[in-house]
Amino acid sequence: MSAQDGKGDGSAEQDVDPLGDPYLPVRTAVPARPHTFLRRERLRARLDAGLGTPLIMVNGAAGAGKTLLVADWAAGLEQPAVWFTVGAGEAPGQFWAYLLEALRTRGVPVPEDVGCPADANQVDHKLLSRLAVGLSGLDRPVVVVLDEFDRVTSDDLTEQVEFVLHHAARGLRLVLVTRNEPLLPLHRYRAAGTMTEIRNAELAFTPEEAAALLRLHGLDLSVQAAGSLVERTGGWAAGLRLCALAAREAGDPTTYLKEFEAGQSTVADFLLAEVLKRQPSETQELLLRVSVLERFCPDLANTLTGRTDAGPILDELRRQNAFVDQLGHSWYRLHPLFGEILRSHLEVRAPGLAPELHARAARWLRHAGFLSEALAHGAAAEDWEFTAGALVDELAIGELFTGLRTDTMDELFSRMSPEARSPAADLVRAARALSHCDVDHGLAHLHRAEETLATEASEPAAARLSAALLEVHTARLGGNPDRAEKAAERARQLRVEVPERLLDEHPELNALLLTHLGTARLWAGRFDEAREALSAVVGAAGEAATALPRQECLGHLALIDYLAGWPSRAERKALAAQAETERFGLPPSAGSGVGPLVRAAVAVERDELGEAQGLLDEVATSGLVGQDPVLEAGRAIARGRLLLALGDARAALAAAEPVAAAGLGSPWVQGQAAAIAGAAHLAEGRPEDAVRTLLDVPDDQVACRVEAARALVSAGRPDRAMAVLDAVPPGVAAGPAVTVRALLVRAQAADRAGDGAGARRALGRALALARRERLRRPFLEAGPWVQPLLDTDPLAALADGWLSLGPRPPGSGAHAKRRTAGPEPLVVEELSAREHDVLVRLSRMMSTEEIADDLHVSVNTVKTHLKSVYRKLAVNRRTEAVRRGRERGLL
Repeated sequence: MSAQDGKGDGSAEQDVDPLGDPYLPVRTAVPARPHTFLRRERLRARLDAGLGTPLIMVNGAAGAGKTLLVADWAAGLEQPAVWFTVGAGEAPGQFWAYLLEALRTRGVPVPEDVGCPADANQVDHKLLSRLAVGLSGLDRPVVVVLDEFDRVTSDDLTEQVEFVLHHAARGLRLVLVTRNEPLLPLHRYRAAGTMTEIRNAELAFTPEEAAALLRLHGLDLSVQAAGSLVERTGGWAAGLRLCALAAREAGDPTTYLKEFEAGQSTVADFLLAEVLKRQPSETQELLLRVSVLERFCPDLANTLTGRTDAGPILDELRRQNAFVDQLGHSWYRLHPLFGEILRSHLEVRAPGLAPELHARAARWLRHAGFLSEALAHGAAAEDWEFTAGALVDELAIGELFTGLRTDTMDELFSRMSPEARSPAADLVRAARALSHCDVDHGLAHLHRAEETLATEASEPAAARLSAALLEVHTARLGGNPDRAEKAAERARQLRVEVPERLLDEHPELNALLLTHLGTARLWAGRFDEAREALSAVVGAAGEAATALPRQECLGHLALIDYLAGWPSRAERKALAAQAETERFGLPPSAGSGVGPLVRAAVAVERDELGEAQGLLDEVATSGLVGQDPVLEAGRAIARGRLLLALGDARAALAAAEPVAAAGLGSPWVQGQAAAIAGAAHLAEGRPEDAVRTLLDVPDDQVACRVEAARALVSAGRPDRAMAVLDAVPPGVAAGPAVTVRALLVRAQAADRAGDGAGARRALGRALALARRERLRRPFLEAGPWVQPLLDTDPLAALADGWLSLGPRPPGSGAHAKRRTAGPEPLVVEELSAREHDVLVRLSRMMSTEEIADDLHVSVNTVKTHLKSVYRKLAVNRRTEAVRRGRERGLL
């Protein structure tokens, strides 16, 4: 045996290391766990599973809880692990001498011929070979834990460790606990699937684990509160423990954990000492400067430092687990708490530098195409001329209206200094005001911007195009379609001057323009032109940026269908509008409330009054009412129709008066207000008042013509009523809701004239049309004359299943079986169209999620419909609902 190999006879000389110092037992002892240690079973399970691979690596930042995790696991193994804590800069001979001592101390049968290194700086290769052979011959593998393996700096030593691991075969399970990735051929182990890794992300505490850890420290926090702390600390074990210890000393621990200042805490002391101050001065400077960034790449870091070597520095920091995470594609970020502490430290070391760094970052990010981040840093630098200019020049002002980043953008520019007086700054102020429907302030800022733009030809076309967009918006909100048309034409001319790239990157701008223009045309009653503009938005690509305009346009198209008398078509578009924003996770309050109002009006037509009231309440509580004249008119119309259906004609009349006043310049609003007022007069027995109100409306308002004819029949002038109906221009198309009412008027006139056959023919046609649309209100409004006719064949068969009739004489056709059942109401509370769709899918055994997917709505929407179905069918379970649906002929 060579002198280097030492003695293998177990003599006293082996009780000292190659330097002649006694072996320190603490380096080969499994570390003790404090009483506040939290055992995390998910990570223990990962380590247990790792015993199936020869190499386990627990790789995490300082204070991530690596050592205690592995120590707790190792102590619980059936055969206790061999533990060795590596020393800083350990030389090969010293390392192997300690490891052999640890093996022998734990009773691992190391062959005597292995010996022990006598020279601290080197080790004979034969020793390593003998050790590997000895380990490979063990009956069961030995688990060896090398703690703080990141202290190994010798390439020779890492090669020796890999040699023993490889040749020990199944006799060794090596666990490396390290702050960085060791210089081992890890790629080969990963490719072969012979390595288990637990990294920083897995070591991070979950909210539930954090709450349990805090309880061990005597602090009782909810999982939600603990989750906030986890978000701030990144689930970092040492950070949580240090916070818990400090909170116990505070008067109000809960408040302390919510509000502690990271820069003035024991956490800061730990990170500054363990991470920052261990780095070279140039690395410290880089970390402090990039702390103002949410993420950074080498080029951006170089911009902030004025250096050119950020790339290798950042890569080394990542490898060291120095609280720098790699995001991919050469982008990095700081651990959130580390970044917070560095920002505080930056203020101390270089007061006033942060705004300059934000300004540099803003310009780099804008040039690189990261506009949202550029705006955030421009605002942080309080450089509002740059920030507003970047938003406008990049044609991104529409983002204040898309619902995706509206709140973020609004909050960012709410801090804009009044000293910022550029056209871009005024355009942004105008956009913010209009996004809150503040037309007066919006116009004031817009006109100031336009005055400056008119005198400064150097301003980019994007600014003038943005001004045109806001001009169309103000015209829409002000109910001024002519001004909207002029501004839209100006926008079309300006589009050719704007770089194509900007138009492609911001499709929301054109979508918003067409939405405002279409809505202004709708207000003016130019339905065909409105439909053209609105349909262009709906038919465009379904991007998230245009989801809100598409929702608005679908809602307005639904309103046009409703006004034309097509309730089912209107309902489908209104539901599609709701699905459009749900698909992108936008809240209901982000869009227009026209869709729900149309659905409410359709529900009234079907006499589903509970659903109608619910939809109106939904709009009222959303804060959407009053945003523009179309929305306000739609709300008033739906409310007036519901009040009529509920029998409160006086309230309906009161609701119609302000609509008529506000609707000057909008023929359909005037017509709808007159129709509600006329129906209210008629319900209170004043048919002549109804006639006068309705005949003042222009002839192209077909619904008003029909309502006037009904009033004339009630006033005893059926011939005049027929003349009014016959005078409707033949080219005017009317949907089922209008046609059914017209047929009912003709049926009533025929019935009064003693023409029973004519009355039944007209009523039969009305029933056939109404059945498809489930229109019940027209028959309820018709009056008592309709009941006897509906009791006759074949009209009773047409009404069966959706109009529930009263008892009929014995043997009188389809309802003979009901004669002993007692009186029944004319109409029962029926399922809505969407509730019926849900019931049909229940009968097909579809899950809630499958129904939501099939109907293109959210799961919560389906659950709401299910509750309503159960209530209306008086059941509590799905199977009962399907059975009751079959009994009632709904399936």
